[in-house]
Amino acid sequence: MNTNARKRDLTPWIAAGGVLYAAGVAVAMFAQLHTGTALRIIALLVFAVAALRKRSLTGWIFLGMLAGVELGLDAPRVAISIKVLSDIFLRLIKVIVAPLIFGTLVTGIASHGELRTVGRLGLKSLIYFEVLTTIALLIGLVAINVSKAGVGLNAPAAPSVAVEHRSQLLINPQPEQPALSWQQFLIRIFPDNIAKAVADNQILQVAVFAILFGLALGRLSEAKRAPMVRLAESLTETMFAFTNLVMYFAPIGVAAALAYTVAHSGLGVMLNLGKLLLTLYIALIAFALLGMLPAALLARVPVREFLRAVAEPATIAFATSTSEAALPRAIESMEAFGVPRNIVGFVIPTGYSFNLAGSALYLALASLFVAQAAGIHMSLTQQIVMLGTLMLTSKGVAGVPRAVLVVLLATASIFGLPEEPIFVLLGVDALMDMGRTTINVVGNCLASAVVARWEGEFRAEAASSEAIAALTD
Repeated sequence: MNTNARKRDLTPWIAAGGVLYAAGVAVAMFAQLHTGTALRIIALLVFAVAALRKRSLTGWIFLGMLAGVELGLDAPRVAISIKVLSDIFLRLIKVIVAPLIFGTLVTGIASHGELRTVGRLGLKSLIYFEVLTTIALLIGLVAINVSKAGVGLNAPAAPSVAVEHRSQLLINPQPEQPALSWQQFLIRIFPDNIAKAVADNQILQVAVFAILFGLALGRLSEAKRAPMVRLAESLTETMFAFTNLVMYFAPIGVAAALAYTVAHSGLGVMLNLGKLLLTLYIALIAFALLGMLPAALLARVPVREFLRAVAEPATIAFATSTSEAALPRAIESMEAFGVPRNIVGFVIPTGYSFNLAGSALYLALASLFVAQAAGIHMSLTQQIVMLGTLMLTSKGVAGVPRAVLVVLLATASIFGLPEEPIFVLLGVDALMDMGRTTINVVGNCLASAVVARWEGEFRAEAASSEAIAALTD
């Protein structure tokens, strides 16, 4: 009741702020610039009061986005001078990337060392995961190539010397330099010194090392494997906690990044972000129709009953933007739907590491958005290579809000893309996170039903409307 009362108390503040901000924009359109600016600043103060009362990081990030846009419009010189704040945020995030990628991949692979004994079930699950994730990546690439949401943003490209060198080699070779051969590219994937790979932020090398390390752990006995797996799990949880701490600085970093971008490129950046948001949701719907629905029909999963069963976990995922928050209800709902407990207990948790369709689609879309924003043309071959890289680096982060930011930065590091446009994305990340997380949860629920059908263990009688209604009640 207290929480609901607090939400009701915030409604007038949010409504008042929205009206004032809209009025400020409208007044400014009629050349009353000073009056419009004053109204918008008052609206930001109202939103700040609401954010203080709710104490929500998403609210503060939204406020930072609006404040950054306002600062970029009204004080462009100041906006350019505070870019150092977004650079600090960039450094704090970049230091997370290598250990988090290592920890999530090792944990996801080594903790399922029993796949050899699970045999057919594990193989079918992994094949399904990779096929659906690949379809999601392809749809993301097609969607952003069609919409070109990042074109015209004119984001400044100021990567470090090392990243710039990799950009020349991997993305856009200069005429005076020989193109990187496939043999050279292949050998650069494998590290000769893991410490050097981490120091140079060679994330793909870290990912390959982590995969081999996890596979090696899986070959050990449980007694010898368990301590190292626990260490990797502890490292992963620590880095997620580290990420949560760094995210408290996100509103300031987002405000500084957007202020600099608006001052540098104009207000058109908001149109680009709106176009990107629309592109993502259209792509997610396309994936549901072209990827998930055919899988359900081919496996003869009763679609109407499945949608009813998955409605509650999907709602939880959409509201919280966290896959793990919906995990208990998802398992319970799929058992009531007719999937045996042993299949649910294996497929859904494994899918949280390997079946990240919503996150994969977003990463493909966002990576090309960053390239378009920087004016970097990527050929079809380079996009396919990036798709394969995302298949590796996206594993194990679906359950954590904004963890895809880490993967996106890793991708930017590998392919020499500028990091500045990534922080512009944070302005609408909360809205995008809701959609991609819902697809992650629904996709894992569907995976358990499809695998149960393949195994001939789906209990159709349990999927009756009465059984699902009883669970809902």
